[in-house]
Amino acid sequence: MSAEFDGRSGRQGKISQWLRGRRPKQAADDGGRETLLLAAAGAGLPLAPAAHPAPGYRCSCDRVGCPTPARHPVSFAWQTQSTTDRAQIERWARHQPQANFVTATGMVHDVLDVPLEAGREALERLLGSGVEVGPVAESDDGRLLFFTLTRGTPEDEDEWWPCELDCHPETMDEHPGLRWHCRGSYVLVPPARLPGEEKAVRWVRGPEHPLPDPLSLLEALTDACARHAGAEPGHPAAAWPLRH
Repeated sequence: MSAEFDGRSGRQGKISQWLRGRRPKQAADDGGRETLLLAAAGAGLPLAPAAHPAPGYRCSCDRVGCPTPARHPVSFAWQTQSTTDRAQIERWARHQPQANFVTATGMVHDVLDVPLEAGREALERLLGSGVEVGPVAESDDGRLLFFTLTRGTPEDEDEWWPCELDCHPETMDEHPGLRWHCRGSYVLVPPARLPGEEKAVRWVRGPEHPLPDPLSLLEALTDACARHAGAEPGHPAAAWPLRH
């Protein structure tokens, strides 16, 4: 799958065609799921169990009217619980065969999370320019997730850009539609199921790709988000707050 992006010369048409129409298929069976989870952990992404869809577009958790069905951890201790330990992940995967998994950001990696069409445009531009893009996941709720190295913890806390920044309207002009998942945040890691028929989170570029510096992707992502927000006034992707 990812090999289609490895050639840089004369491949723009194929890249564009792939981004427009192809939706990679991944195994939903236990073996395929466990293999993909272990591959993510092997790449250094710390994992923790998450909720999964229940009948009627509901969540497997006990919360009535869960605002993020199948998209949140099952334990309040998910940050300390998150691990790359193979044996632990195998136990979770086998004992909780329906569970999704989240990966905690701000430890090893961050995630730049953008509206799908803006993300596809930016991905094509980045790959066409020869920029090293790391793992990328596509979510059927209309988002593209770019996995990057974490910023770490800066000495000056005023320089820290937390994920909650997306919730403040004054930041939208500079970074419309972009969420930066860092310390204290998480995202679903593929393979994950979402409420609705055959809705999922899947890898576009797998975790075998090295994590890039987030700043090497940021300009292309913010430019694409700004163009798409301007082309679609009032579209919710232009100001979709992060809620965890």
